[in-house]
Amino acid sequence: MGYDCEFLTDVVEDGSVSFGDSARESHAADWAADEAGTGVTPDAVVWPESTADVSAVLDAANDRGIPVTPYAAGTSLEGNAVPEYAGISMDLTRMNDVLEVRADDFQIDVQPGVMGTAIDETVNAEGLFFPPLPSSGGISTIGGMIANDASGMQTVKYGEIADWVLELEAVLADGSVVTAGSKAVKTSSGYNLKDVLIGSEGTLGVVTRATLELEGIPQQIRGGRAIFPTLDDAAEAVFDAVRSGVDVAKIELVDAISAEMANDYLGTDLPDAPMTFVEFHANHGVEEEIDFCRTIFESHDAERFEMADEDAMDELWEARSELAFALQTWDPDRKPLHPGDVTVPISKLPEIIRYAKDLGAEHDTVVPCFGHAGDGNVHYTPLVDHSDPDDVATGEEIYTAVVEKAIELGGTCTGEHGVGRGKREYLELEHGAESVEAMRAVKRALDPRDTLNPGKIFPETAQGERVQAEPTDD
Repeated sequence: MGYDCEFLTDVVEDGSVSFGDSARESHAADWAADEAGTGVTPDAVVWPESTADVSAVLDAANDRGIPVTPYAAGTSLEGNAVPEYAGISMDLTRMNDVLEVRADDFQIDVQPGVMGTAIDETVNAEGLFFPPLPSSGGISTIGGMIANDASGMQTVKYGEIADWVLELEAVLADGSVVTAGSKAVKTSSGYNLKDVLIGSEGTLGVVTRATLELEGIPQQIRGGRAIFPTLDDAAEAVFDAVRSGVDVAKIELVDAISAEMANDYLGTDLPDAPMTFVEFHANHGVEEEIDFCRTIFESHDAERFEMADEDAMDELWEARSELAFALQTWDPDRKPLHPGDVTVPISKLPEIIRYAKDLGAEHDTVVPCFGHAGDGNVHYTPLVDHSDPDDVATGEEIYTAVVEKAIELGGTCTGEHGVGRGKREYLELEHGAESVEAMRAVKRALDPRDTLNPGKIFPETAQGERVQAEPTDD
């Protein structure tokens, strides 16, 4: 082991810490790092059960110069939860209580280990739901979603996780406990520490409680799909629908090869053609909104525009939700390289999709494209033979070129997966050296010893050292 973490047995109760190989190895990687074989085994795993536990562990670890990496469900896709410098993996999944529901205020208080879908299961009986849940809500915790500022299919109407967080309790690197935000729906009181913590990927603090805003379940929910002759037609139709103000809750784009993959994986019978999946939420007038969307899609040569009954709608969304798994099994010789996750201004959506597909054709590489098109988010990945270095190099070239093109178009290298260690190299290209150094300054101010999740977002100072306020003797 790299660090002596035996002190943890004096900090938390028996059964809340493990030095065993099985526990440590199971916390070495998230999904992406596990697939790539790039995990790092921590020296210990600790399962805090309260804010006091989190505070005590961080206080003791910080004093000893031992890194602590928060761990949620391990389903992140950019190495966000990998303990880059070993040390302690802090697993928050035992802090999984729903603390309070205030239906009259449209609010719920939860601990970070609560699974996303558990919120809807808790509040649906009150006629409420949590709109920004990603499609992975059943396998992702609220703490992880807040850490990465996750979003999902309904972002086009409801926004991302950050838009629905009212207040946070978090523990900083030195063990101090802070509250950020307010249970009031708006506040202009002091610095906005809440939004500094959201999306910081556990590098600034560990969230131990969140107050989330809820929404009434819409009375009318209708879903369907539209089939297009070309992917360009589909992308242009999405842009036109969003620009024209169609009130759509979900608008997902799937290219022909992705549809084929979904069919192979699920045994469905989607047409092997570019298509959009749509869903409308309203309390009245939903048919008028559907007709509005239909008119726009047909102006872009939609070949079919079909609304589904409830059973068919579930099957339709299952096909979209399972695409990430479908990619893994479609070709036994070629697997996804990296989970691409760029987002561009909506007017640039057709251009970035066209660019990705053209690169794939140029290099004779399959590059599936799909995603939350209504907010300009495109998921893509070159499929490569991982045993062939030349094929991998070609895939890397395509992957990088799409990220750089997205940034050139005014977009971002990551729409919802976070930076982790997978997107670190693009941060300065997107934000500029001065902005990244300002981010490092915030990190050094709140975590001067670089205790919390070191090696993520920006792993090094401009001089190539850990992001620390000053050298230490450790």
